[in-house]
Amino acid sequence: MARNQRGDIRVYPVTENIHRDNILFMSIVPPRIGLKMEREVARIGGEMAQTFGLIGLLAIEFFVTPEGLLINEIAPRPHNSGHYTWDACYISQFEQIIRAVCGLNLGNTELMTPVVMVNILGKDLAPVLKELPRFPDNVKLHLYGKRVAQDAKRKMGHLTFKTNQPEKAMAG
Repeated sequence: MARNQRGDIRVYPVTENIHRDNILFMSIVPPRIGLKMEREVARIGGEMAQTFGLIGLLAIEFFVTPEGLLINEIAPRPHNSGHYTWDACYISQFEQIIRAVCGLNLGNTELMTPVVMVNILGKDLAPVLKELPRFPDNVKLHLYGKRVAQDAKRKMGHLTFKTNQPEKAMAG
């Protein structure tokens, strides 16, 4: 979510994250949770942004438990789980933070297309680049400009699959 100097808030679509070895592997938007839980996430986030007097971005990571939502992480900055916004939302988290801190009107956070984002770790970069010519047009590659994968688990970029069939993208 974003909040500007006037207190205006725009909430990005809730993201479902899947982790492997404690590293974000995949984000799915819209998430496979109910609308009631999505609204609760937005409500909690809005209250936190107001309470903090946030000007900028706030990413909040929740765990979904049988007892309800638990906050795991708070990041007052662009967050890896929001990188999908480059391709799937009208205004990306990167443009939005500039708007927020510069006192501009916040942009539309609406989802233009369902999306599955998959992080590319250092160990996976070469195989992904080899397959790149075979990717369909709905797949976008983003590299983060890191020249060297300092370790096999370093995030080097991500793939964004714009799709109305997230389950199919997740399987591929």
